Amino acid sequence: WALLRAGASDACSWRDGDAAAARHVAERLRRWQAIDDLLACRHVQDFLVGDSPVWQATLRDAVEVARFTGASVLITGESGTGKERVAQLIHELDPRRGKKKLVVLDCSTVVPSLSGSEFFGHEKGAFTGAAAARAGAFELADGGTLFLDEVGELPAPLQAELLRVIQEGTFKRVGSNLWRKSSFRLVCATNRDLISARADGSFRDDFYYRIAECTLHLPSLRERTGDIIPLARHFFRQASPEDEPPELEDAVRDLLVGRSYPGNVRDLRSLVLRIGHRHLGNGVVTVGDVPDHEWPAPDSAPPAGCTSCGAPRA
Repeated sequence: WALLRAGASDACSWRDGDAAAARHVAERLRRWQAIDDLLACRHVQDFLVGDSPVWQATLRDAVEVARFTGASVLITGESGTGKERVAQLIHELDPRRGKKKLVVLDCSTVVPSLSGSEFFGHEKGAFTGAAAARAGAFELADGGTLFLDEVGELPAPLQAELLRVIQEGTFKRVGSNLWRKSSFRLVCATNRDLISARADGSFRDDFYYRIAECTLHLPSLRERTGDIIPLARHFFRQASPEDEPPELEDAVRDLLVGRSYPGNVRDLRSLVLRIGHRHLGNGVVTVGDVPDHEWPAPDSAPPAGCTSCGAPRA
């Protein structure tokens, strides 16, 4: 453990002539090389932007879980940190042959009285208004990936109803006696503290262990400030894909890096788009392109490393 804390990637015992240990090291090196190759590919780099150590470590974990396991994954993190993007990446890197689509269900929008239909589907006439049969999320995700966003919002009784299908892959549509099968990879996400929710009984332990065979925690933007400018350039490029992203005046860079982002990456994207709407031509983005309500307060301290804050406006 001391070796790992000091920065080693692994530790193993070795004796002369130990062929098994040699094979173990070789297999581990091949795995690391495969992960490095995936991280270096253009698609992953463009899909989830950032070079900060904490973000790269998170991506390594996500890539390894996606490519080399079939485990259910629980993604945690504050709102706007990119949980759905990571879920999409896990689905894309999943190596199953004949893999089908990614099905997304936002658990915070599920009406309790219709939850059975949303998850399991229903037969025609199963309840008032059921004019036709309908496939639910579990059925639609057969052969693909089911992403349950905001899974922490599910009430405990509904968590109990979902246990069987998550564990055994069998379910019944509402109003049917026929058992159906569905094989899918489960990815869940939440911005809630499920440890505290388990402690107070609002989130079931057995349900948690079924959805969290692997866990990924996404860092907030304040934990990866080195990625703010690369992300801003990425969002400028998205807004105008035919143009190179514009350069940023020092004061604008200082503002972007020093600003707080309660909504994390989503918040940064919104700010960059507002600046982009005011920016004209292909020149440098200047302080005049920053909306008035985004200016720093007159009495605010300059961000750490600020090189131009406080300079007079032209």
